[in-house]
Amino acid sequence: MSGTARATQSLEHVDVLIVGAGISGIDTAYHLKSKQPGRTFAIVDARDAIGGTWDLFRYPGIRSDADMQSFGLGFKPWTKDNAIADAHEILDYLREAIAENGLDERLHLGHKVLGANFSSDTARWTVTLERTSDGGQFDVTCGVLFSAAGYYDYAGGYTPHFEGREDFRGPVVHPQQWPEDLDYAGKKVVVIGSGATAVTLLPSMAGKAGHVTMLQRSPSYVLPVPRRDPIANTLRRLLPETVAYGISRRLNTKRQRLILAASRRYPRQMRRLIRKLNARALPAGYAVDTHFNPRYNPWDQRLCVVPDSDLFKAISSGAASVVTDRITRFTEHGILLESSNELEADIIVTATGLNMLPFGGIALHVDGQAVDLHDHFIYKSMMVSDVPNFAFALGYTTNAWTLKVDLVADHLCRLLAHMDRHGYATVTPVADDPSLTGRPFLDMDTAYINRAMHLFPQQGSHGPWTVSQDYALDRARLGTGPVEDPALRFTATKAVRTAAPDAAAHREAAA
Repeated sequence: MSGTARATQSLEHVDVLIVGAGISGIDTAYHLKSKQPGRTFAIVDARDAIGGTWDLFRYPGIRSDADMQSFGLGFKPWTKDNAIADAHEILDYLREAIAENGLDERLHLGHKVLGANFSSDTARWTVTLERTSDGGQFDVTCGVLFSAAGYYDYAGGYTPHFEGREDFRGPVVHPQQWPEDLDYAGKKVVVIGSGATAVTLLPSMAGKAGHVTMLQRSPSYVLPVPRRDPIANTLRRLLPETVAYGISRRLNTKRQRLILAASRRYPRQMRRLIRKLNARALPAGYAVDTHFNPRYNPWDQRLCVVPDSDLFKAISSGAASVVTDRITRFTEHGILLESSNELEADIIVTATGLNMLPFGGIALHVDGQAVDLHDHFIYKSMMVSDVPNFAFALGYTTNAWTLKVDLVADHLCRLLAHMDRHGYATVTPVADDPSLTGRPFLDMDTAYINRAMHLFPQQGSHGPWTVSQDYALDRARLGTGPVEDPALRFTATKAVRTAAPDAAAHREAAA
């Protein structure tokens, strides 16, 4: 499946080059194959395996933090019982999607993108690839460059400086670089952090470790949800798979929108509701307000879900605990806290967040000039101003990631069909509105986001330059809204297309 052996022979020019073989790349590839059947495309990925996040992270208990009815691919029903799925279930699902749709022949794994330059004369990108197997480099050309690389830095996670780290005698592990041979059986483990990774690690390690402590500087919202969706599973037994999946997907998407809307409109009531659910799941007299009552309102930051209350069950059993305090320094035997207490540890896990990186860190150039992304605006959540024939997919932060990827991939196909109809070779968003002002691409007060927004293009104050986190608004903008827009500039070129005339006609008919 890797495609690495044939890449240098077969990967010379394609109409669309997709960077990233995770769920976004697979989704986009399916859309291109089904809606633009005569168009050539390929998927490249620096890793030697598909799956992106779901193959990279190997820490105990890694799972989805959204239900698979809404996080799953729009074209492939999720048929397993677990709605909150483990990583291996998601990987199996993605492998099936590739095999069922003949996408394996488009994969070129073990190929890292080093840089890309767009030529206005030829209306093509020249993309420099490096084979990870031997370090060999070669160029590929494409009409459209599409980033499905997400926004995390796969090279390493974020770990802040801890005074005295070198004094600690045990291993210090970041979840993104989890050692396969890490033995934590019977040992005291301290997990630093309070986000989705930390609340996943705590119950997953509790059954094997001697004791697991989640050390947090401040609490996060934690919402218990059922691992299995009874409505989705019942519908699947009663109805054809595609029908049941479609209904479940719509229901769960609407439910998530309602939770988000209620959190924004009635924050105090939602805070009380979440606190009540937490208190009910924890032992009587537990210090809920110390450990599970954040200072901010629900969904001002991401809300963590815990399937079947596993986090609370681990705490209630005594196998795990939560400490809310600040770190003074690491010591030989653990962590000294500002309260003067010392947490003993054999292993420290720094679940302290990830580093963000736009478009896989690809160095973009247009006619030889480097693109400073922060000086540009995002168009319709999928393109970058003044960068021709470039598109990307970045999913939602307040809803299932893949819902947005579906819309972007569909809009891309519509845009390509429009260009074929009119003989256009290039499309470029142009932000020439003098009243347009910029703000961060992601407007969420989270540390890992705040650290990285200077690396990303900005969203604009109005028009197609805003980045919506609302699926209904995006469905109207990307799904049914017109392709043509005053902000888009189309040009024709005399460059010879690689696709044969009958293939172009086939695309036109399919559109």
